[in-house]
Amino acid sequence: MNKGKLYAIGTGPGASDLITVRAARLLDKLDVLYAPAGRKGGDSLALSIVREYIGKQVLIKERHFPMTNDAQEKQQAWDDVALEIEADVNHGKQVGFITLGDSMLFSTWVFLLERLENKIDIDIIPGITSFSCIASQARFPLCMEQQSLAVMSCTAEIEVLRRALIDHEAVVLMKVYGRFDKVRQLLIEQGLLEHAVLMANASMENEIFYPDLSQVEEGEALPYFSTIVVNRSWKHH
Repeated sequence: MNKGKLYAIGTGPGASDLITVRAARLLDKLDVLYAPAGRKGGDSLALSIVREYIGKQVLIKERHFPMTNDAQEKQQAWDDVALEIEADVNHGKQVGFITLGDSMLFSTWVFLLERLENKIDIDIIPGITSFSCIASQARFPLCMEQQSLAVMSCTAEIEVLRRALIDHEAVVLMKVYGRFDKVRQLLIEQGLLEHAVLMANASMENEIFYPDLSQVEEGEALPYFSTIVVNRSWKHH
């Protein structure tokens, strides 16, 4: 029997031509592909990004991972999928698991890695991060010369975000939806508003770009994939 293997594949930020050549070649040759969906019966965004590269022989398994605060429900979902993947690999199959952006950055894939490390053969394929894409699209440097870069989730306490903006010259603020007004106030307080840009759904058809954060309406509902990039040595133009 052929030796099975699991490939964790970062799909990149959203545009189908921003996945790596290695990822595209693998997707054509797999036996099974696991695609996470945020809601039951919902389409997997990662799957829609890579669909054109998937070989005809590939069995696609969409699996729902609950977006819930119920830790037990989450653990059970991860346990179940980990066992299913392990069984496929042990049957000699070449198995893929796709995840948005990069597999090792704020990715739910890591919960599977925890469960499968040292049990099966795993190869992780890096992907372009959303903020790398945003920096390129906005022509806004992520990090320069002696600068340090912090990548923060805006689900953190405001004091934690304030500390990051003080301690680092460049900061990426992810998951900003729902917290935007507070985060903007923090940037104003630190004198950084003109050193920040915001982009949502980077590289996708519904991309939204705010080079000037003062133009965002107060209370405006921002998309889930909204990210702010801050660099105190660069101003938006």
